[in-house]
Amino acid sequence: MLNIHNLTVSFAGEDLFSGITFRLNGGNRVGLVGKNGAGKSTLLKVISGDIEYNGGTMAFEKDIRIGFLRQDIDFVAGRTILEEAYEAFTEIKEVERKLEQVNKDLVERTDYESDSYTELINDLTDLTHRYELLGGYNYQGDTEKILQGLGFNREDFDKLTDTFSGGWRMRIELAKLLLQNNDILLLDEPTNHLDIESIIWLENFLKGYTGAVMLVSHDRMFLDNVTNRTIEISLGKIYDFKKPYTKYLEVRGEIIEKQLQAQKNQEKEIKQTQQLIDKFRAKANKASMAQSLIKKLDKVERIEVDIEDTAVMRVRFPLSIQPGKIIVEAEGLSKNYGDNQVLENVDLLIERGSRIAFVGQNGQGKSTLAKMMVGDIPYEGKMKLGHNVQVGYFAQNQSEELDGEKTVLQIMEDASTDANRVKVRDMLGAFLFGGDDVDKKAKVLSGGERNRLALCKLLLQPINTLIMDEPTNHLDIASKNVLKDALKKFEGTLIVVSHDRDFLQGLTTTVYGFKDRVIKEYLGDIDYFLEQHKMESLREAEKRTKVVVDKKEEKSTNSQLDKEAEKELKKLQNKLSKTETKIADLEKEIADLDTKIAEDFDVVSAQPDFFKKYEAKKDLLDELMESWSELDDKINA
Repeated sequence: MLNIHNLTVSFAGEDLFSGITFRLNGGNRVGLVGKNGAGKSTLLKVISGDIEYNGGTMAFEKDIRIGFLRQDIDFVAGRTILEEAYEAFTEIKEVERKLEQVNKDLVERTDYESDSYTELINDLTDLTHRYELLGGYNYQGDTEKILQGLGFNREDFDKLTDTFSGGWRMRIELAKLLLQNNDILLLDEPTNHLDIESIIWLENFLKGYTGAVMLVSHDRMFLDNVTNRTIEISLGKIYDFKKPYTKYLEVRGEIIEKQLQAQKNQEKEIKQTQQLIDKFRAKANKASMAQSLIKKLDKVERIEVDIEDTAVMRVRFPLSIQPGKIIVEAEGLSKNYGDNQVLENVDLLIERGSRIAFVGQNGQGKSTLAKMMVGDIPYEGKMKLGHNVQVGYFAQNQSEELDGEKTVLQIMEDASTDANRVKVRDMLGAFLFGGDDVDKKAKVLSGGERNRLALCKLLLQPINTLIMDEPTNHLDIASKNVLKDALKKFEGTLIVVSHDRDFLQGLTTTVYGFKDRVIKEYLGDIDYFLEQHKMESLREAEKRTKVVVDKKEEKSTNSQLDKEAEKELKKLQNKLSKTETKIADLEKEIADLDTKIAEDFDVVSAQPDFFKKYEAKKDLLDELMESWSELDDKINA
């Protein structure tokens, strides 16, 4: 499909990367990885033809169609979501217009016996056949299916695109690309504006894609689930392996380890040979042997070790002061944007030391609640922060709000106080802004660099509670890992809004699921939430299959429902919900005991009845699981 040989791209006389060579074939799903600024997005733009390259060659197979999801998109105002999505089918729409004109002409004409009328009939036959071959009878259904997979509801289809945020418009652009049946798909950060459900849907779609896919993503789990090949751009070179990201890292590490060992052995041999040369050079009868060894040494090809870019930011969130036991207390919270009710009558109690993830589809109120907590937007109901609570808030668009005309250093100095102004340059260095980087204007920084600067700025204020809304957007994988490690070590209260499953794993202990204007608490990590959410979705799907579609029949059926049966059903559902909570609590208790056993077996074994109580908890868990299964069967019977 695509053959790239010795590709070089330069900016201001300096090579961003050079001598890049690789081939892209059908079925390749390539994860393009590397640090912010390494040249990943630039390479996609070169392949798409958006920018020129300075050296090398690019050869495409004939009639190859390339689809490119850019970060910056423009929409024509006045189109609905469906109308914009239908723009993916340019040829079908053109045939539709011709068919409409031919049919109009046939209705208006009365010269049925003329040659021109016969020609119109032939045109109608040809166009109808062409329309069928292009998928004209299926494209509307395919469009709706993909739009729904990316999180749109049917009632959204006739709304104007200008009424949606940039993230939702990006989804429409992604839908158009997926509908076009391109041979090569270039996707630049496709998961940035997707919720977890949509990310999982996109994963499944791309797994079955027959063309070639090259994507830039910093979502490790997404890369592992979708890709079968990894190309890393590092310090101007590429490293290409037919492995998904995590397996690639393992192989790359093994290769560097072997290179280091081989280099060490070679250096040892060279040193020994040099010693022999020095020894023989002094003796006349050994001079020819010395010359022979010198020639041999000159021919040795020195083993080089792949250079790794190991520079990472250094982040630490120090605890300012210890707050009271209650961090946030809220009662009857409601929020609406015009006719759109986002949250309704929500009660909330967040205690000190909580580590909570806000998860759910876009538009369900996650960012809204975060903004309400820090007083950014008005709301109905009561909410107050606890004693001595000092909130550090990282907004989703935090990096975009940086003054583009100010330099990195000016932004930090403006936000600093007399107490920490002297530390500003050291802080910037810890976030990889060294030397002349501090004099760059914010408007020339990449998305990842702006995010790093926004995080650095956040540390200028005292914090004991962190509320972070999509903090990983645009951050490379290495920076995300550093941020995650820093948040794990943070001793205060943590609230994270994120769709990045890999980032959330092991970071939070509670998940707040946002759906249909309410919040449901899940006492476990993101894996537990996804498992429970899947079960709930399955139960909902089972119930939906039992709903009668015919309105009259539905009305008739509803009127015959036994009120006692409804009461019993509600009772069972309440019991099921309580059982689920008990299971979650017990699983957490057993996990804590497992940790104690692993950490200090001698101490716990010395405790009287420890293992007896431990086994009793496990037996109780089995009973609860069995009870849950029976209740679930009764509800869905």
